[in-house]
Amino acid sequence: MSAKPPANLSRSLKFLVVGVLYFAEGVPFGFVYTTLAYYLRSRGVPLEQIGILSLLGLAWSLKVLWSPLADRFGSRAAWLVPAQALVVASMLGLAFVAAAPVSLAFWVLVGVLCLASATQDLAVDAYTIDLLDTDELGMANGIRIGAYRVGLIAAGGGVLILSDLVGWSPTFVGVAILMAALALTVIAFGPFHQGRPEVARAQAGKGFGQVKESVQGLMRHPHMGIIIIFILAYKAGDAFLGAMVSPFWRDLGYSGTQFGVASITVGKVPAIVGGFLGGMLTARWGISRALWVLGIFQACSILGYWAAALPGAWSGTIYLATLGESLAGQMGSAAFLAFLMCLCDKRYSASHYAFLSMLFGLSARVCGYIGGWAAAYFGYATFFFLSFLIAWPAFALLPWVLPVVRQIEEQGAEVREEGSGVRG
Repeated sequence: MSAKPPANLSRSLKFLVVGVLYFAEGVPFGFVYTTLAYYLRSRGVPLEQIGILSLLGLAWSLKVLWSPLADRFGSRAAWLVPAQALVVASMLGLAFVAAAPVSLAFWVLVGVLCLASATQDLAVDAYTIDLLDTDELGMANGIRIGAYRVGLIAAGGGVLILSDLVGWSPTFVGVAILMAALALTVIAFGPFHQGRPEVARAQAGKGFGQVKESVQGLMRHPHMGIIIIFILAYKAGDAFLGAMVSPFWRDLGYSGTQFGVASITVGKVPAIVGGFLGGMLTARWGISRALWVLGIFQACSILGYWAAALPGAWSGTIYLATLGESLAGQMGSAAFLAFLMCLCDKRYSASHYAFLSMLFGLSARVCGYIGGWAAAYFGYATFFFLSFLIAWPAFALLPWVLPVVRQIEEQGAEVREEGSGVRG
């Protein structure tokens, strides 16, 4: 698929493109981690086996292995559209086997879906970095989170409500149709397949040399070893918690419709608001300040689930817990995702972001898998309190991380000032 020469898209058009692309990212992720988790539990699958979803989700981390190919060959859309087509095909396959007992074929189809979705995300993330300037990252990531969460609503809570009405197979087909419509949108409209920026065209290396230059460029950041540990740890508490939220609702006795409505009204909608609010605060404060302030809110919000799991807890506590964690968690995500993007060099945007998100995703998948065993062994109350404790070690690394972020923000401001001077 050919790409148009780079164009100076308006900021509003950039944000619109980001919104559509991240809605497309949210659909398969919500389908796997909300809908399929609930579907498996409703079929009597043990918590330990539901944790397999997190292992299959390692595809989102392993995309770093083929990310150099996306930097070297083809436009972003040339990677994006085939990946979306494979997502559609795997969803249709799951619709075909949905009424049968859970078998190896089911897990293979989920694995293909995760692999295709990871490739879609690789292209979307790289294209977003190519489009945005440093000062646009805060607001763009707020929009990104909001759109992503709308995708989760469509493929998560919305699907659960619909499944109670028409059954699993027709509902899975509906999600596949939605993804097909998104792929056609990317094909039809020019802003989704613009060329790479000029700085990205100046790559000297080829093949392994390109990979080596990409790694060296990322490792030039001061304290990169500490930054890597920080990336692994910053969202660990949320990841530990997140894999067991759907089963927790199910084990409290809520139906698919009840959980679906709750996940939208006190889950996804506050998450959308939290994403936008976090983006606005990140744009206003800067990434460095937002990381620690919003991160504290993110960590403390986990305690709501602990309170909901205590014996004799008021039935409404689970709704308050979901609202608080969704709002605060996505505020923290807006700052964190802007942080990851600001570390990337546009010459190697696919490779750099794939590596950084691999670290984040690796932590999330491992924590999610361990979470299944921990919830089964300790019980929900102790498990949720452990999730709260796991959220805090990252903050001890901020004295090394924040100066690096401030330096990148200052360099971005200097570049913008020089560009304004040239245009003037």
